[in-house]
Amino acid sequence: MKDFCSGFSEYLVNQKSVSANTLESYVRDVEHFTLYLSKEQSVDPISVDTQMIKSYVAEMKRSKKSESTIIRNIASIRCFYRYMVFAGFTNANPANAIRLEKAEKKFPQILSGKEIELLLSQPDIQEPKGCRDKAMLELLYATGIRASELVDLDVGSISLSTGMLHCCSGKNERVIPVYSTAINAITDYIVRVRRKIITPAGGQALFVNLNGRRLTRQGFWKIVKGYAEQAKIVKEITPHTLRHSFALHLLENGADLKDIQAMLGHADISSTQMYVHLLNDHCKEVYNQCHPRAKLG
Repeated sequence: MKDFCSGFSEYLVNQKSVSANTLESYVRDVEHFTLYLSKEQSVDPISVDTQMIKSYVAEMKRSKKSESTIIRNIASIRCFYRYMVFAGFTNANPANAIRLEKAEKKFPQILSGKEIELLLSQPDIQEPKGCRDKAMLELLYATGIRASELVDLDVGSISLSTGMLHCCSGKNERVIPVYSTAINAITDYIVRVRRKIITPAGGQALFVNLNGRRLTRQGFWKIVKGYAEQAKIVKEITPHTLRHSFALHLLENGADLKDIQAMLGHADISSTQMYVHLLNDHCKEVYNQCHPRAKLG
């Protein structure tokens, strides 16, 4: 089983150039699936047919997995069997016949400009941790990069003199401008904090924990949640909330959709078009709340 998952992981990276988050979730889903096959069906992945996958879907439903989780698992399994065909382990993809209705699309939470300012004002920059956290939050909102991309940054990834960030995700690289306030926060962190706490284990990592090692995505997620609670922002906030807010705020202020696509690193513009729907919903909400005739109904 482990050999299949290892090969699948290499396939996702080398053939599909997926993001770190997609890689992690797809491999985890397939590991759970192959464990189910071994325990419940006593078969290996090569022997699987469509009915066995349907049984796994039924098991997930019995376990009260959400519809979106089940759909993602099916996508992971379908991709896994594309790899199995690609690698010559099987001739057909048994997951192609699995069909589920798409879960209702839930649009993400977006922070207002005031909420962004409130969140960014929470870190105490006089303290080493607060100085680092301020730099991270500013950079995340300035560029819209993913949390996994943020913690993967090295010192050489950002040019403080030109205010440009070089971000790599898989085989893809993009260059994103960084506003001066974020550059100042990062410069302050590098000069005052990073050089004092970095250890050989931290290597070239831009953002490190207080033990001098590269910060993890889970560690950063906790940092964002902590400051959201401290700011008493009611919305459910994750690092991805800042990415969504970055994109919508650019669109609100006249940025071209293709430019936003390039900065976000979306391979397909359809992923970026979600923000158009978000903007339209926002405009409709403002209209209904503020137009005197709209209030009459």
